[in-house]
Amino acid sequence: MRLLPSALLLAATAQAHYRFSKLVINGEQEAKEWTSIRQTKNYQDDHGVTSVSTPDIRCFQMKAGTGTATIAAGGDLGFVADQGVTHPGPVQFYMARVPDDSNVNTWEAAGNVWFKVASIDAVQTAGQKALTWPTYMKKVVSFTVPKSLPSGTYLVRVESIALHQAQSPGGAQFYLACAQVKVTDGGSGTPTNKVAFPGAYKATDPGLIFANYPVPTSYTPPGPPVWEG
Repeated sequence: MRLLPSALLLAATAQAHYRFSKLVINGEQEAKEWTSIRQTKNYQDDHGVTSVSTPDIRCFQMKAGTGTATIAAGGDLGFVADQGVTHPGPVQFYMARVPDDSNVNTWEAAGNVWFKVASIDAVQTAGQKALTWPTYMKKVVSFTVPKSLPSGTYLVRVESIALHQAQSPGGAQFYLACAQVKVTDGGSGTPTNKVAFPGAYKATDPGLIFANYPVPTSYTPPGPPVWEG
């Protein structure tokens, strides 16, 4: 059966997109959107970023930040997806230390300042061939702030990489945002493997190309290894 244009539009819009606009700090969700997350360009329509070479791949922000959350090292930091994570793929978290002489609301975080602190990857359930994605349809995605992370003010970047149309380069969609967070009670660790956005990824990276057939049995997300602290 051949779909009419209106039917095609309905089919496309049925695959809901999403944005990350609230934090959850140790189980406590922010009351309002954009309290400590820099407002993103998809605040109205929830669309994703598709180019890894655009500056939007960094924070996708449309304006400067307005507030900063506080969490102790070792705490649980989560991001709320307004529609839930409605596309399959990994979710990763990066952090970048704001220099002491910079304004957290306007700092651009350009250059090799980002280190990966967590990655929620694909899993393979015993007895099943196909991979599953633990974050799929989750309303909140979270990670534990490394206990050895030094105290200070950071940008925390969440990215959900949607792979449902990633059969060829440029098909992956990024749903991302950056929160402004002050970390207290930190340790003396030294984050490593820092990268830049844009620059950390290439459209041809294996983790950004995902064919559904033949059925994949393994997956490696893009970017540097996780800094364990």
